[in-house]
Amino acid sequence: MHRRLALVRRPSPRLAEGLVTHIARSGAVDPDLALRQWREYVEVLQRRGWSVIEAPPVDDCPDGVFVEDQVVVHGDVAVLCRSGAPERRAERVGVREAVESQGYRVTEIEEPGTLDGGDVLKHGRTIWVGVGGRTNASGIEQLRAALAGHRVEVLPVPVTKVLHLKSAVTALPDGSIIGYPPLVDDPTVWDRFLAVPEESGAHVVLLGGNSVLMSAAAPRTAQLLESRGHDVTTVDISEFEKVEGCVTCLSVRLRG
Repeated sequence: MHRRLALVRRPSPRLAEGLVTHIARSGAVDPDLALRQWREYVEVLQRRGWSVIEAPPVDDCPDGVFVEDQVVVHGDVAVLCRSGAPERRAERVGVREAVESQGYRVTEIEEPGTLDGGDVLKHGRTIWVGVGGRTNASGIEQLRAALAGHRVEVLPVPVTKVLHLKSAVTALPDGSIIGYPPLVDDPTVWDRFLAVPEESGAHVVLLGGNSVLMSAAAPRTAQLLESRGHDVTTVDISEFEKVEGCVTCLSVRLRG
């Protein structure tokens, strides 16, 4: 069996200065609490059988903990992203080395393309990419070219109500797409769309089998998923949610 690996990066002490675009700042961010919550997130991954690889810290980058935005992996390819927010491009430091150490072939999104990993939702041989915010058409075309030969279909999806596509929807292990309807531009994009009752309930990290990790801020969604046969683990990420983060942003699942 392949190892299960997750790439993470510890939060910057400047997390409170992180960019927000679609939400109002809701209370002061406690950097000490954020670090404790991040450590618990990492411990949950480890308890569920994941080995963790840390990208080098980037303390001068407030959003650096959201490592998912810096790289998209598929098969043996890792695509280094080029954020639509210029302030975030320095976060790519050290990510190439981290994925190369795991045997990935690395390519990069180049100007004029922009791509944030949080806009990329994968399931099976379909890759949906949110366009309209941090990711542009050139970034999507470069991603498609990077994955040519992998027999995947790359489909652009409009995103106007949230920061990233995966701020609106994620995929369950069976391929159902879950989302909080007020924040999803077009639920009809997916044949199997499951509405959830809480905004933070739209975000799940797949842990293997029917196990998922999600925010503790969505108890009704957790109950819904459990009723459908999913093994749900919750974690408190309140400090990251204050700056538009969610559970998916905090790690990148790698192949072993």
